[in-house]
Amino acid sequence: MKDQDKTRSPSRRDFVRKMGGVAGFAAASSLFPFSAARAQDQLTMLTWNGFAEPEVVGDFERQHGVKIRAKYYTGGDEMLALISQSPPGTYDVILADGEYVQQLRVAGYIESLDPKDYPFNDYFPEFRHFPILWNGDQMDALLMRFGFLGVSFNTKFVSDEEASTYRLFWDKKFKGKVAHFDWHLPNLGQISLLNGNPKPYDIDAAAWQKVQDTTMSLRPQIAGFFGYGGTLSALKTEQVYAMLGIGDWITGLLARDGGPFKTIVPKEGGLQWNECLCIGKNTKKKDLAAKFLQYMASPEGQVKAATMKAYPALIPNVEGWKLLAKVNPVSAKRQDMLLDEYNVMNVIREGRIHNRQLPVQQSLQDWNNFWQQYKNA
Repeated sequence: MKDQDKTRSPSRRDFVRKMGGVAGFAAASSLFPFSAARAQDQLTMLTWNGFAEPEVVGDFERQHGVKIRAKYYTGGDEMLALISQSPPGTYDVILADGEYVQQLRVAGYIESLDPKDYPFNDYFPEFRHFPILWNGDQMDALLMRFGFLGVSFNTKFVSDEEASTYRLFWDKKFKGKVAHFDWHLPNLGQISLLNGNPKPYDIDAAAWQKVQDTTMSLRPQIAGFFGYGGTLSALKTEQVYAMLGIGDWITGLLARDGGPFKTIVPKEGGLQWNECLCIGKNTKKKDLAAKFLQYMASPEGQVKAATMKAYPALIPNVEGWKLLAKVNPVSAKRQDMLLDEYNVMNVIREGRIHNRQLPVQQSLQDWNNFWQQYKNA
């Protein structure tokens, strides 16, 4: 968003124009089902699939006598488009990936949050003032859960040693058995790490060209580009043995069902995805929305976030870790969230993890354009 008018905040129309053709996507999608009468016992949420299911929000609904009505989206650009096409106040709560929070703030789509409302004393120190969710001293979103992206593979065909480097994907014996999750940010971020960039999303023109060249050299190996459902199917049917762009949120789901799948953070480092909760601008239910965020940040809400059926995740709340170890020790062990063992916080503190974010020195469109070129090569 480097071309924004620095003298004023962008209007909704300005933002849609700068998003290019994204708004057209929302115009073509189905109408939001809550646009007429919104009963006082409803809380509307724009979110990734699976988050508003009963096993996650049911206890909150019963405690507050409220029904959470969800509109699911399938990507950050679609999320922005849906908001831009909806009347202000349509969404009381917005679940967003961390890299999109700044765009939500700049566009005026979210309310600022009061840090005193949330249990940050229970959070690991690394997550109490998570940089991508703050604008100076202004808190824009609450980190709810996160996960790592690395080398994801079928253990029947790929060893841990082979998976210890992104170079695995170029191994000729896996030609036609490697695939991508179809999203440029995680895939190109991983290639940037392979190329040795300490800040994988903040790279100059020469480094960006090298990322493109390295990525193009992988194209003969690639069996396909898959979304969520296709990724699960391709791995389960052994159509592919290893994938870029995903992590335990996919392989953990398959492993939970007994499949031979895992994700390793390789020696070049891994990426961290972050899911955050925001309060929608002009909501008439700001207090109730804040209570929902507080619930999801509580130990009970955090356990639900960690074990969500749609895809598992890591959680930032220490008390949530303790409760998870009591009520679901198998998940706590599998996801390396046991306080008395080597765990995911050690991986972060060793400097092996980098937050997935938007490109800094190129535009998001630059990365998307190259990704389309790569897919069509």
